[in-house]
Amino acid sequence: MKKPFSSLLLIFSFGAGLFAAPLERDLSRGLIYHRAPNVPADLPATNPAEKRSRVLDLRYAQGNDDGATALIAWLRTNATTRTPVFLLANAETNPALLAPFARQNAVEGVLTVGPSSARFNPDIAVKVSPEIERRAYDAIEAQTEIESLLKENSDKLRNDEARLAKERQPDPALLDDAGTPGEKNPVAKPPAPLIDLTLQRAMQLHRGLQALKKI
Repeated sequence: MKKPFSSLLLIFSFGAGLFAAPLERDLSRGLIYHRAPNVPADLPATNPAEKRSRVLDLRYAQGNDDGATALIAWLRTNATTRTPVFLLANAETNPALLAPFARQNAVEGVLTVGPSSARFNPDIAVKVSPEIERRAYDAIEAQTEIESLLKENSDKLRNDEARLAKERQPDPALLDDAGTPGEKNPVAKPPAPLIDLTLQRAMQLHRGLQALKKI
């Protein structure tokens, strides 16, 4: 009975990343998001007729040397200067998968994006805490509209003169008996929206290259 129990413990020791599901999202304007939690098993199928830019999310991905070889082959087939692949990774990505990217521009048409660490030196570094990145990564699977994790000001009102003038006026609910601002009913600030800063940066790079007519 010990052997099955030991095997179960071994499975759980790989962490939450092992149980993440491969998925695909359309980021519009010719950019497709792919998540590959296990490499090479979850690498997207290659369609030579499909010419699209892609985001390949390898954050927290599991893999080995064979997976790294398959990954490089996949990138060389799918990434070009006109259809770049934005590869997302972090310190939790399996070291074997990161090894080919120890030097920048390891594969033409590939830009690595993510937080810098002793294990990962991306082409484009993003400042984000491990906690926020993990929450955002997990939220992608639950969000039917991935745009909610990419737009910081999606619900923000326009800062026109009328609004600014209104904000300068004290809230009647906060006036004390003498008509001066008080602290009777302090209003709590709403929590900041959860943003996937790494994915957001990749999308911004894609949009910037499109604006420059590079892709």
